[in-house]
Amino acid sequence: MPAHHPVLTRRVVAMVLALPLASAALAGDEDWADTWVLAGPCANCHGLTGNSPGAIPSLDGLSEDELVARMTAFREGTADATVMTRLMKGYDDEQIAALAGWFVMMSETNWFEVGVAQ
Repeated sequence: MPAHHPVLTRRVVAMVLALPLASAALAGDEDWADTWVLAGPCANCHGLTGNSPGAIPSLDGLSEDELVARMTAFREGTADATVMTRLMKGYDDEQIAALAGWFVMMSETNWFEVGVAQ
């Protein structure tokens, strides 16, 4: 039987627990599931809530406008980055706005209150 990785296990549990919260927060938006899927690759480097666990810049604490501006600059090639300029080319304005809203919502959630954070 494979050993469980504690960080990966916490992230999977957090994503599963975040789904109902996200659905409640985005109840008026039938595309919330699409945004959840779009945010998955971002969370790999920037953390589930946008609070990066490593050297990657955190998204936590940035406003929607700041996030949209940064992601758009990466897509347009006007911001210096190693990977982000390539990754953001695949997102349109609507998807960028949805991602910005998602990470603001995720960073404003009190994960200690919902029992996910340690």
